[in-house]
Amino acid sequence: MILLRRLLALLILLFVLPAIVQAQKVWSLEDCINYALTNNIQIKQQRLSLKLQEYTLLQSKTQFLPSLNGNVYHGYNFGKTVDRYTNSFAEARVQSDNFSISSQMTLFNGFTLLNTLSKNKLLIQSGKYDVEKMQNDICLNLASGYLNILFNQELLANAEGQLAITQQQVGRTKTLVEVGTLAKGNLLNIEAQAAAEELQKVTAENQLKLSYLILAQILDFRSADSFDIVRPSFAVPDKPVIASSPNVVYALALETQPQVKSAEILIETAEKDLAIARGNASPSITFQGSWSTGYSGASQEVSGYTYGGLQEVGYVLPDTSMKVVSPIFSPSFNKITFENQINDNQNKSLGFFLTIPIFNGLQQRTNISRAKIGIENARLNLEQTKNTLNQDIQRSHADAIASINKYKAAKKSVDAMEEAFFYMQQKFDVGMVNSVDYNEAKKNLSKSQSDMLQAKYEYVFKKTILDFYMGKPIVLN
Repeated sequence: MILLRRLLALLILLFVLPAIVQAQKVWSLEDCINYALTNNIQIKQQRLSLKLQEYTLLQSKTQFLPSLNGNVYHGYNFGKTVDRYTNSFAEARVQSDNFSISSQMTLFNGFTLLNTLSKNKLLIQSGKYDVEKMQNDICLNLASGYLNILFNQELLANAEGQLAITQQQVGRTKTLVEVGTLAKGNLLNIEAQAAAEELQKVTAENQLKLSYLILAQILDFRSADSFDIVRPSFAVPDKPVIASSPNVVYALALETQPQVKSAEILIETAEKDLAIARGNASPSITFQGSWSTGYSGASQEVSGYTYGGLQEVGYVLPDTSMKVVSPIFSPSFNKITFENQINDNQNKSLGFFLTIPIFNGLQQRTNISRAKIGIENARLNLEQTKNTLNQDIQRSHADAIASINKYKAAKKSVDAMEEAFFYMQQKFDVGMVNSVDYNEAKKNLSKSQSDMLQAKYEYVFKKTILDFYMGKPIVLN
């Protein structure tokens, strides 16, 4: 019973401890990236695929070595049969044993083994680039999710601030209505505004929770409860700087992005496939050698003779009265020992085999044609990869420029709206404007602030992507 309790406590600790550690830790973007690179399931699967390819490479190396196989047979025969070692009929139960060792080695097969080895080496390189590509994708997704949380945090803070101001105005307006300074309609309007802003706050809270959940799912966390991130201090500079031209970014990306490197290697791999197909259509030379021996229970040898008298075998011609006799000797047999049979029954063989493909249902020609198509397809794949990369960079660069312009315009709008709202609030406090105009000014200010926040985080993310394409690490600054 005590042991069962200890095991139960240990299981609870194993499941609860990671959640406690997660709850205590405040995650930076670097922490998220390092965790994902170590624990992400997709990355682990990609690494396992690379590991399998490494074993394939090892196997292609061993194909240059001769094969060596041994065979052992032990059996019994019942009934009439020709014994393989005595070449005579055996009718009783016969035990037989056979031992053999054979070896085979390919001496030449159109350089197929060499080209296969080279192809598998290239696939290892391509697989490493594929792992790197998946890591990059995960890191970009993490950066996007991380920035989305920061954006929603600021939206929520903005919504809470706007609601707090409106609630203060509700209290002030209620007082003015009670003393008869303002009409009750003003109070109803400002209360309606407070209710609308309460809804905006709830919506912002839900969006923030959802963004936490999305980032937690990218990290493969079971839950987003108690998950929090570090809030870095960064701001859009007065004069934002990005790459002057998307062509500059694209030129650097061609040298750094793993998907381009992988596509280039796959062209070389396809060329090796063509060389292999041509090699399979060429003559091949194989060396084979074997050694075998065996034992048969029917194998016997003469151990001696027993005299059995004389027997007539004929007459001396022409006098038939003179008989010819011959002594009778009956041989006795002993089974040949196992050791002697193993030595006597040895067989050794060496041979060279030349195989010339003549007609195999056009298989070789078809394989060569397929390999040529594979090369063209690999080249098109490289071109498509470059085109996609260039399009992504063009869009990211255009989006970054647009976000800068949007941020500048939104910042001017916010500055103007804040000043306008300041005067509007002073007028509203003394009853010079009604609640409708006040609420409209407040809505305009809130919208401008939201637009500025959105433009700010769009700029940060697009700049991060452009820096990433240029080979820089993913950081938020």
